[in-house]
Amino acid sequence: MTEPTRQQFRFFHRLRVRWAEVDMQKIVFNAHYLMYFDTAISDYWRALALPYEATFVALQGDLYVKKATLEFHASARWDDQLDVALKCERIGNASMLFTGAIFRGEEHLISCELVYVFADPVTQRSRPVPAPLRDILLGYEAGQAMFEVAVGDWQRLGEGARTVRQQVFVQEQQIPIEMEQDAADATALHVLIRNRLGLPVATGRLLHPKPGVGQIGRLAVSRVLRGSQLGRAALQALMAAAAQRGDFELMLHAQSSALGFYAVQGFVPRGEPFVEAGISHIEMVHRLD
Repeated sequence: MTEPTRQQFRFFHRLRVRWAEVDMQKIVFNAHYLMYFDTAISDYWRALALPYEATFVALQGDLYVKKATLEFHASARWDDQLDVALKCERIGNASMLFTGAIFRGEEHLISCELVYVFADPVTQRSRPVPAPLRDILLGYEAGQAMFEVAVGDWQRLGEGARTVRQQVFVQEQQIPIEMEQDAADATALHVLIRNRLGLPVATGRLLHPKPGVGQIGRLAVSRVLRGSQLGRAALQALMAAAAQRGDFELMLHAQSSALGFYAVQGFVPRGEPFVEAGISHIEMVHRLD
């Protein structure tokens, strides 16, 4: 393997070495490096906006590791902060080669090559890599966007929005479906984000409770894709739509666990916390200039 540099990679997964991963010399035990790359590959799929299970069900196949090779250059130690880099280097008929590297700052510690084979999940016999997956992988490495943001009415976007909302609010958070669905959907402006397979992965809506005020609600991101900027993209699309129609204030009812997410986008709390659908919330507001 040729020694890689950080500039060769678009994707990085950051982690910190835990006590349980080191030997008596406080050096990472060599088997854990494969675990680091395996953890990073899960985050790689998130960067592609692909929920792994749903993606490969849709593609009627799965990926199997054919080969994993490590090359050691220097050791990581307890409490080091590491960046695990990955790149889809080449796609053959049924296989794909990922190259990887672990960096401590600019210092290159470990190189890796991972070969995956796309195969039938029942027989485990190889199949050609589906063209949509090939296009997504090559597109990501070329710097292309991995999702599409659409803003429109319920008639146009409702089917996809309903899918995400039922996954998040009804199935995951156990909110009764009669509380999650309401008549406001018919008049609200909606945002729907789809990945490059066309799967709906995030949504939200914008109400107009009074002149000059917009109310954002039903913001939801597929569970396995949280932390991959989809929520921010959906929120910013709704904020832009509110500004375009002339709203001067935005408000929302934030679940307490999401307060930090909205604060980063400029929302500030107003009033006291309250319980809605059995979940702690607080009203937050944002002034639009």
